[in-house]
Amino acid sequence: MLRVAVIGSGPSGVYTAQSLIEQQTVPDIEVYVLDRLPCPYGLVRYGVAPDHEKIKSLQNNLRTVLEHPKVRFLGNVEVGAPGLGVEELREIFDAVVFCVGAATDRHLGIPGEDLPGSHPATEFVAWYSAHPDAAAVRFTLAARSAVVIGVGNVAVDVARMLSRGADELAATDIPQGPLGALADSRIEDVWMVGRRGPSQAKFTTKELRELGSLPGTEVLVRPEELALDPAYRDPGGLPAVGRRNVEVLRGWAERAAAAPAGPEAGAEGRGRRIHLRFFLRPAEVLGDATGVRAVRFERTAPDGHGGVMGTGEFEDIEGQLVLRSVGYRGTPQPGLPFDETTGTVPHLAGRVLRDGTPLPGVYVAGWIKRGPTGVIGTNRPCAKETALSLLADAPALAVRGSAEDPLAALIRAGQRPVPWPGWLAIEAAEAEWGRGLGRGTVKLPDWAGLLEAAHAAEMTR
Repeated sequence: MLRVAVIGSGPSGVYTAQSLIEQQTVPDIEVYVLDRLPCPYGLVRYGVAPDHEKIKSLQNNLRTVLEHPKVRFLGNVEVGAPGLGVEELREIFDAVVFCVGAATDRHLGIPGEDLPGSHPATEFVAWYSAHPDAAAVRFTLAARSAVVIGVGNVAVDVARMLSRGADELAATDIPQGPLGALADSRIEDVWMVGRRGPSQAKFTTKELRELGSLPGTEVLVRPEELALDPAYRDPGGLPAVGRRNVEVLRGWAERAAAAPAGPEAGAEGRGRRIHLRFFLRPAEVLGDATGVRAVRFERTAPDGHGGVMGTGEFEDIEGQLVLRSVGYRGTPQPGLPFDETTGTVPHLAGRVLRDGTPLPGVYVAGWIKRGPTGVIGTNRPCAKETALSLLADAPALAVRGSAEDPLAALIRAGQRPVPWPGWLAIEAAEAEWGRGLGRGTVKLPDWAGLLEAAHAAEMTR
């Protein structure tokens, strides 16, 4: 029997488990998918915006894998300081695959970045996604203007959530607290700002177009900023996504020039504006101990080599809320080597390397392996590569197998795992909670509620 622990139940972890159980070379295999949270699915549950139901439905595919007879989900298992170390895991399992993603945000490194009212976008996403670590976070949204720094899909999600009406969100699983805050929001202007041009923006066209379909919301772009991009006038040489993005932006610019009137008021009685700005590099967040008031940007220009250079010209954009969306970054994992430059664990085809030598039975997949790049589907080939490496090593790994049941061993090590029935109990509690509010399923937003629901399932067995 080959027993494998997969650390992380997001797409990379589940796809790794799927690759392991679907192979034919090691038929006698058990995969234990461990997660720090009592809930599975990783960023599909806690990173996809609540109004993106189609993407969130990917949970159904992940569920199929986690319900396979050769796979066991165990949530509420802490790995790393202060939890289980690599050596402890290797005493329980024949192999360990770390699929822990990129757990923190990148910093801008500018003055005022940490002033009250300036937050990483990941914190805002965790808040409206009901991540239990964000239970103490509060966003009152009393600001009149919000500045989102970054032009990737997370930035688009954040701008859309700030602009979408609460009536539309009530049909989603967004928790009650954020729903109420968004209903009371006074935000009229959302500025989404990038340091480079539109052809280099990281958002996908589908996400971008959604901004233009929000009721009562006008999307504004400045033709003169678009024209600064060398690829704007002739986007034919761009990759397909970049070309389509430029076409969408050009359409908005032309429509605004033809009909410069503001937006009609939406269902909540007011219009909102989303301003897409380019070639502006953040230089300082302005404000004081009472909060932020604006962001100072330096105008940039193409440097002729695919990057940008500063021009020495500055512009202040008003904002009482600043959300920084400049990318994720991996964090060091206790007991594993770590590359500070890339924010990843050194590896060869998924085998973790220490000083160029593979660590026996230790592997990586997903963002901690390759960095925070790609879309959800990118994790499939990445996971398969790691699984194939592990399976090739299987003859040397299985000879040291432990006789103790992994669940019992984890409990003996001080963990209190939440197995699959506990997760099903959380799902049932969220459905019941939503019915009581006159809504559909509503996420439980805190550790206490999640664990109470999960452990209630233990009492009934």
